[in-house]
Amino acid sequence: MTDTSLSNGLQIEARHFASLGKRDHGWLKPNFHFSFSDYYDPARMNWGAIRVWNDDEIAAQSGFAPHAHDNMEIISIPLSGDLEHKDSLGTTAVISTGDIQVMSAGSGIMHSEYNKNKDREVCFLQIWVIPNQMNVTPRYDQITIDQEKSKNTLQQILSPNKEDAGVWIHQDAWFHLGNFTKDSEFTYTLKKEGNGLYVFLLSGTLIVDTYTLSARDGIGITAFEQLNFKAGSDLSVLLMEVPMLKL
Repeated sequence: MTDTSLSNGLQIEARHFASLGKRDHGWLKPNFHFSFSDYYDPARMNWGAIRVWNDDEIAAQSGFAPHAHDNMEIISIPLSGDLEHKDSLGTTAVISTGDIQVMSAGSGIMHSEYNKNKDREVCFLQIWVIPNQMNVTPRYDQITIDQEKSKNTLQQILSPNKEDAGVWIHQDAWFHLGNFTKDSEFTYTLKKEGNGLYVFLLSGTLIVDTYTLSARDGIGITAFEQLNFKAGSDLSVLLMEVPMLKL
């Protein structure tokens, strides 16, 4: 179930790892934050502009065969292993831990994603963001994140501005990555009024207001301008600010 509560004026929706939709297809073991494929929960269709958030594990030498997308901003972030991407634009690329990949499906694109490794699984985050422009020219991009820039601070890795730090997408969204030591405190200020913040804890323990998050928990937070966090242990966290679209 989705926990919804009001704390100090904050609107909070928690998606703890144990509550996620789970499947085991042998070659693919996904954890769904929102309805996707054969997992359907009418209370979990999206969170603002985030339509899909999958925490995926793909077996060695397996993957997603070529398939089509349109009008979606698709972001992939490997947590371990190597993922090989091919698409109808002629792109062939490999993303590894520390990289972030973005594909603007726009007017239409075909792509495949395969585990490049012969002896181990690949784990990655697959995030779909609803764009603010339809039928744009499809494109692909990837960068390697400088992990030194996220030590005890928030490093921007995605924005709506192609001239800004990180990759960019067709939406008023900002992603930040942070690696904090125990007892560190940090603050996030919204970039755009009315947006919300989806927090995904990659590792460790994080305290948000009265909530404590454990590794691979997600929590959506709205009705704030500035938010304070505290590291309950050494941790890695991904913050995603997105418009609160109504579908």
